[in-house]
Amino acid sequence: MGEKRYAVIQPAPLAGTIPAIASKSVAHRMLILSALCEGRLDLDCETTSRDIEATADCMRALGARVARTSRGFRVNPLPRDGGTPRPTEGATLDCGESGSTIRFLLPVVAALGGACSLTGHGRLAQRPLSPLFEELVAHGARLSPQGTFPLRVQGPISGGTYRLPGDVSSQFVSGLLMAAPLVLGGLDVEVAEPMQSRSYVAITVSSLAKFGVHVSVEREVHGNAAVTRYSVPAGSELVSPGVASVEGDWSNAAFWLAAGASCGEGVTVTGLDLSSSQGDRAVLGALASFGAHVTRGGDSARCTHDALRGRTIDVADIPDLVPPLAAVAATAKGTTRFINAGRLRLKESDRLVTVRDGLNALGANVSIDGDELVVEGVSRLTGGEVDARNDHRIAMMAAVAAAGAAGPTTIHDSGCVSKSYPAFFADFAALGGNVTEGWE
Repeated sequence: MGEKRYAVIQPAPLAGTIPAIASKSVAHRMLILSALCEGRLDLDCETTSRDIEATADCMRALGARVARTSRGFRVNPLPRDGGTPRPTEGATLDCGESGSTIRFLLPVVAALGGACSLTGHGRLAQRPLSPLFEELVAHGARLSPQGTFPLRVQGPISGGTYRLPGDVSSQFVSGLLMAAPLVLGGLDVEVAEPMQSRSYVAITVSSLAKFGVHVSVEREVHGNAAVTRYSVPAGSELVSPGVASVEGDWSNAAFWLAAGASCGEGVTVTGLDLSSSQGDRAVLGALASFGAHVTRGGDSARCTHDALRGRTIDVADIPDLVPPLAAVAATAKGTTRFINAGRLRLKESDRLVTVRDGLNALGANVSIDGDELVVEGVSRLTGGEVDARNDHRIAMMAAVAAAGAAGPTTIHDSGCVSKSYPAFFADFAALGGNVTEGWE
């Protein structure tokens, strides 16, 4: 048996109905907050992934009891000393390849005090932690040099104001907000405008509200500079709601909706919150702008193929939508430009490069222009061989694109989909996709 999986896809349009998997973004936040709060939580989260399990494992390492149930997770929080959660001293937290996990937990661990270490795999050590790293040090954290593992963390950190530019990962803001109830004196996060991926911070604010912590959000102008200030007041306490659920994931549903837009009789995804804080629900508007027929109602969304034309799409707030939307753009008439796409370089792979290379390997015409991805539509993709480069969204993009190609496609390193969507190829087949998997 080889070390990596591959998938061979024969052309066959996808069509039908599929339930959304649980939102990885929401699950991370709920697992962390449930481990820090007062009281047990039963979390409805019927699907999981390597990234979600990495966060669950880290909370276990800190001292929470996290058990799988038939519907998700039961979390008994960290033990407490005088009302304050106390982590396991000297714990090592393995974040796997999850950038969300390490960026959320770095400020949380620093706020808890004690001494712990963070480690991970793949490109995780190379994914940037600045300027969060420096802000934590300025507020009392002692950290070993970033860029190598293990990253040693010694707290506690103080409250006050943490200042971040708006063009860095929103996960830094979310991590500080989840740490805020653990910090004496309250905590403000001041983010310079323009701020990218604001919707992901909205998910954090919504999650904290479920645990009884209110975050005030205000826009301020200091001279010629505008900022958004997120404030958690002193004395805020996390209290378990007892039960909670993880909503459906728009980021992964986007691939099925993109497949429906590209060819075939349409794809419906159920189990979605149409008023979700998840920014990636913008996929519906983006697909409609290409000319696809989009319908929505109740907890479902449907997308059906129609004449597609290239568009200019600003992806500063929706970088994870670029792979599925690029698969649609590959066969849309004319030119599509994905602008403000520079943050794609900092994902599991350099996604400007891997989206370009993956689609071009299938016969597309994709180029990079600075921080923009430019797609010149072709009448039909040919099929070919794609190296997913250990990036789950590249493997899924290639599969969706391959379904409408003229010839077969082989996706190398296809097993990386387990990072966010272990059942991806099973669901691909359930929608009529023709896929054969193996080891190489």
